[in-house]
Amino acid sequence: MDRSGNLTAFVRTADLGSFAAAGRVLGLSASAVGKSVAKLEHDLGVRLFQRTTRTIRLTEEGRLFHERCRRVLDDLDDAWAIVAGSRDAPRGRLRVSTPVVTYHILMPLMPEFTALYPEIDLDFDFNDRLVDLVEEGVDIAIRSGELPDSRLMSRVFCSFRQMLFASPAYLERHGTPLKPRDLDGHLAIRYRFLNSGRMLEWPLILPSDEPEPRPRTVFTCNNMEAMRGATLGGLGIGVMPDFLVHDAVEAGTLRTVLPDHVGGPRNFNMIWPSSRHLSPKVRVFVDFMQARLGGV
Repeated sequence: MDRSGNLTAFVRTADLGSFAAAGRVLGLSASAVGKSVAKLEHDLGVRLFQRTTRTIRLTEEGRLFHERCRRVLDDLDDAWAIVAGSRDAPRGRLRVSTPVVTYHILMPLMPEFTALYPEIDLDFDFNDRLVDLVEEGVDIAIRSGELPDSRLMSRVFCSFRQMLFASPAYLERHGTPLKPRDLDGHLAIRYRFLNSGRMLEWPLILPSDEPEPRPRTVFTCNNMEAMRGATLGGLGIGVMPDFLVHDAVEAGTLRTVLPDHVGGPRNFNMIWPSSRHLSPKVRVFVDFMQARLGGV
């Protein structure tokens, strides 16, 4: 490998935490990546990784060098993308990983997108699992919450509110809560996260001296469509994103519960791997979604 290849091998190894993972991304053997990094260490005269039989981790010199090298490679990628992108039409397979619930937003927009970009083949994986974009070769993921991985970049996909909903039949049987503490004794439909197993917290804003209400959980699941069905069926009060049940609220088959006692909006974000530039197919998808949804 030449010097730029050695730098790339080092950066990918630091990003992914192993020679084998870097090799899969670069199309090389783990041994070739390791030799490239060793050559770079020899040329620099410093140790970039602390190695054990099972793990590698950056030294302090390696951490500093990694930060600078990533910026250098990002600049090189940007320069390449500017020139290549000026002549390349968006094309190829676009792999998107997104929560099941977002199909309510995405699918009505797809006919227009495919008409505008007929050479892009869409490959959607609707799941609630947290994927490793780099390891699994995903172009874009749509996820809510914080962005802890420094290898990823993001833009807002849309904003939403988590709110409490119940069917009119349920509220007729059990009464309509007027304040959070009225939820004591009500029946709860709860969402359980697939990865962690923890329950989605109810987004209630309580006075500082007021304890958490204690509804009785009668139904738990890890799928928002099932949550919607259970709430429409009158099993209890469920917490869901507002866009999921907008049509049901408009039709009167669901009602909001305590709308003045829940938190503010949250975001779904579009995230993609690594460098600051976007490939043509990723760029047009991101720009299209922001233009149609306005990031809100």
